[in-house]
Amino acid sequence: MQINLGYVGNPPTLLDIYSHNLTFKEFSKYDNDKGIELLTKRIKLNFENFLKVLKYNYDNKIKFYRMTHTMFPLLTHPNVNIDYKEIFKNEFNKIKKTINKYNIRIDTHPDEFCLLTSEKENVTFNSIEILKFHLEIFKLLGINGKCVLHLGSSKPTKEEALNRFRNNFNKLPIELKSLIILENDDKTYTVTDTLLISEELNIPMVLDYHHYVCNHLKNERLDKLLPRIIKTWENTNLNPKMHFSCPLNSKQKRNHSTYLNYNSFIKFLKLLKPLNTDIDIMLEAKGKDEALFRLVRQLKFYKDFKVKGTTIIL
Repeated sequence: MQINLGYVGNPPTLLDIYSHNLTFKEFSKYDNDKGIELLTKRIKLNFENFLKVLKYNYDNKIKFYRMTHTMFPLLTHPNVNIDYKEIFKNEFNKIKKTINKYNIRIDTHPDEFCLLTSEKENVTFNSIEILKFHLEIFKLLGINGKCVLHLGSSKPTKEEALNRFRNNFNKLPIELKSLIILENDDKTYTVTDTLLISEELNIPMVLDYHHYVCNHLKNERLDKLLPRIIKTWENTNLNPKMHFSCPLNSKQKRNHSTYLNYNSFIKFLKLLKPLNTDIDIMLEAKGKDEALFRLVRQLKFYKDFKVKGTTIIL
């Protein structure tokens, strides 16, 4: 049984790597041609950085990575028209070849405004457009990527919100349905809530351990639910994906810490071990790659398993 560790976004170890963003407010200061020129330049810089990050991950034996959603600013904005497939054709091909060469798993996680439970039709429309964009990006990169979503809204009741999710999800084309994976959250939808809708609609579920700690039912036992969570992935040809993070402090329990608590992670691994299934765990720490490597160094002192690169062998 192997546990592959990954991290989110741009690694702070590479000091010159950051997202070159462009807001619509800034874009609007220029005429359309100048705005497109500026946007194109910044996205090309993001492609260059992405190549550096992929090589860095490969050199450090990191097999699992979440691409930052700020890599492609404004490309889903209704007032920005740019033929990104053609303009960035060479860049996409370079990334595609690199991902294939390095065999790195790439996923994405849009922000909290991308959801299918909203009461507002424009939010639902925009969310579907974002999903379509992510699907196109994955196609251009030649990967079987997945897009993590939260269930989100519970207005006016959780059941009514879930019905909206069912209706919206069932209207999606098959390609978009297969893109979505669902994550439990830290306030509203527990592991059980998320698992039930995942099982009903045949959607893979992402267990977020930190969210479970913050938001769970009194009798909700992970050891009983984990086999069912794993089963939601059985037709994907991908390792089940999970998230792990730790609270910032005792008062800010929902916020992510910079580094990870070694003992908490060991406790989580002990829960996973009976599953005897390879799993990819995304570490959602503010320290990103530095938090990952610090955890790996600590795990090497634990005698119940081996550590090879950033993979834990149980």
